[in-house]
Amino acid sequence: MTERESLTALCGRLGASPSQAGTMADQLIKRCDQLALARGWPRERAMEHLLTVLIKGRNGETVPGFEGGPPPAADQAAG
Repeated sequence: MTERESLTALCGRLGASPSQAGTMADQLIKRCDQLALARGWPRERAMEHLLTVLIKGRNGETVPGFEGGPPPAADQAAG
């Protein structure tokens, strides 16, 4: 099984439709390569990070650095 096939299957098990799962897998692979290059991480570390964000996000949790806040438009409307 290829990396894309594995990621597509995982995204499907998390509730994505088949077409969404394929798109998500492609984006995970693309972002993994970007993170590995930008941060100097081994590719495996970058994918581990992304999968952690994905799983925690699916469960309604956040990882450090992703706490966020209201979108910028909401900040401007409130002020």
